[in-house]
Amino acid sequence: MPFFHDEDRSGLRRMYLEAWRKHVEHRVLEPLEAQIVAVVVDHPEYHGLLGDDVVLSRDWTPEDGATNPFLHMGLHLAIREQVATDRPAGIAAIHARLSGEIGRHDAEHRMLECLGAALWESQRSGRAPDESAYLEALRRLSGRR
Repeated sequence: MPFFHDEDRSGLRRMYLEAWRKHVEHRVLEPLEAQIVAVVVDHPEYHGLLGDDVVLSRDWTPEDGATNPFLHMGLHLAIREQVATDRPAGIAAIHARLSGEIGRHDAEHRMLECLGAALWESQRSGRAPDESAYLEALRRLSGRR
């Protein structure tokens, strides 16, 4: 059974398409739309996808060998929210240090791998994400602890 129902997934994806459309048309963005657009701007490889409603129902599976762009961008949004609120405590400092070492976007890519692994483990075990293990994995990303 999928985590999202098709209409939930389609609605979430539609938010990305609409935010990008408004950006391209130079229309005023709502705060969440501005956050979405900031992530999309960092991913030019997805710009073409966001102009086609066919992506609302498309599946990206590991067998395809392609990353699900909505999952990828959603993880970026999650990392940015965690950093902005410093939740879990200490993530903002880890992000700042890692960004100084390899740049913000590359830092987020490394961090979202840790977040994805933490979420996968949580789903697999049926328990809440292990915040300590997640933070430890993030700390290991930086050359300094």
